Amino acid sequence: MVHKKAQQLSWLRRTAAELSAAVLKELNSSLPWYRKMPATRKAAVESVAQQGVASFIEWHEDPTAQPWIAADVFASAPRELMRSISLQQTLQIVRAVVNVFDNRIAGQDPSMTEPILRYSRDVAFAAADVYARAAESRGLWDARLEALVVDSILTGEHDSELPSRAAALGWQTDSDCMVIVGAAPRQLDVDMIRRAARRAGADVLIGQHASRLIVVAGERAGGAETDGTSLDFAELTDKLDEHFGEGAVVYGPTVSSVQDASRSAKAALAGLAVSKAWRSAPRPVGADDLLPERALAGDSLAKATLVSRIYRPLADHSTDLTNTLWAYLDNGRSLESTARGLGVHPNTVRYRLKRIANIIGFDATDARQALILHTALILGVMRRDKQK
Repeated sequence: MVHKKAQQLSWLRRTAAELSAAVLKELNSSLPWYRKMPATRKAAVESVAQQGVASFIEWHEDPTAQPWIAADVFASAPRELMRSISLQQTLQIVRAVVNVFDNRIAGQDPSMTEPILRYSRDVAFAAADVYARAAESRGLWDARLEALVVDSILTGEHDSELPSRAAALGWQTDSDCMVIVGAAPRQLDVDMIRRAARRAGADVLIGQHASRLIVVAGERAGGAETDGTSLDFAELTDKLDEHFGEGAVVYGPTVSSVQDASRSAKAALAGLAVSKAWRSAPRPVGADDLLPERALAGDSLAKATLVSRIYRPLADHSTDLTNTLWAYLDNGRSLESTARGLGVHPNTVRYRLKRIANIIGFDATDARQALILHTALILGVMRRDKQK
């Protein structure tokens, strides 16, 4: 038995070069993707295949060394190669090598069939292990990069590399996006959030800061997977709401790109900080729906938004409309009292309030929107007087 094995090893060593050449010929004839590879990568694949021949000879001499010998087949492969060919393609290489072994080795010595099968099994498991460890390493790196990107968005301290870093994480959005914040659940499953977002046609970047969960969402290239329509951010927020923990969930205003996402994030965080002040606030709630509370808390962005969106357009449009709104709010939203104070008919007050709603999009007859309008008027007058 020992003598026969010595003969086999001697024969294998003599024919190693011939086996390697046969393996390369098999790769070229059976794998179309291999023939199309650049010369440098093709050379790396050939190195792996030739190492498989040498490794089999060493393994056959000492099968107890199989753990490191099988893994050694892939040791000569550069890291770029492992990223450029898939596990399926790697197993196709293994199959091509085994086919040559079957034809050239087992074909002459049937007793070598079992060693070839055992060796091919060990190499296949070694390949799976290499790719599994690479995937795990990439996953850890992606998690660190994603945390860095989300942190940059939250702080607003980022540079022109932010889009490329986001793209490295699979972010395909080049248009509108927004930020959603809320409490993190006890058991956070980011994969479920990603799946829910993907079904809605969105890309997401996810981060957890202390007890807060931050989701940056943007429309995927091509729109929603369901019907190709553009992304409805309000609907997306409703779908992601269940993945947050207890308490308020606040979404910031929509911005034009991920580079502007810090503005949406700051608004959302400011809204979350004052969300309890609006006792009947819906969930989720927009940061701009909490403008009065944010302004009272000293949020300069909220103050500027109220003045620019409400007070200035109204003041620039008509003095009568501004005076009517002041009178209506000062008189407890009573049409009759407002009409008497202004010396006009109640229908005139109604008409002017509708004009106001058409111009700035807020209805003074609604209690909540009246609070927003009143806050905007006060801030606008304060800013006007300060500039005088």
